Amino acid sequence: MEIINLGETDGLPPVNWAAIADKLDAGSAPAADAMNARTTWLSTINEDGSPHVTPVGALWLDGAFWFQTGARTRKGRNVARDPRCSIAVSIQDADVVVEGEAVRITETGALTRVAKAWADNGWPAEPDDSGQGITAPFNAPSQGPPPWNVYRIEPRSAIVILSMEPGGLTRFRF
Repeated sequence: MEIINLGETDGLPPVNWAAIADKLDAGSAPAADAMNARTTWLSTINEDGSPHVTPVGALWLDGAFWFQTGARTRKGRNVARDPRCSIAVSIQDADVVVEGEAVRITETGALTRVAKAWADNGWPAEPDDSGQGITAPFNAPSQGPPPWNVYRIEPRSAIVILSMEPGGLTRFRF
């Protein structure tokens, strides 16, 4: 991993990625009463090259972000055409942006594991009968009918800014 301390000229120490990963693993939110405490933002690339940013019910699992969407949604069409994307989330004492490529997951074991993680967090997802995606009793209406495709974003790079003293701003390349 390459660590680039973007706050070095301001005398800030580099951010500790292991501490950030631990907070992501724990599902850390900025604070219980924080506005948008659990909003995760996905950025994809529209066909004309412009950005598309949308909130998603993503989760961090096994060192990667996972999200689901209908094949006909804009984000679904965007990542099918160009998998480059980023996820942004606030956690306790930090903001994190992870860049990578969305890879559609259809392997049964992985779908079962991520569906269980969503279910453990309150959304009763499960693999659908086709084995190609997941289903649940409800989802955002814009997702269309199930099954929904599942994508994994393995971090290629990340930027972390600390919001606690002494602060810090670091880019990581994996």
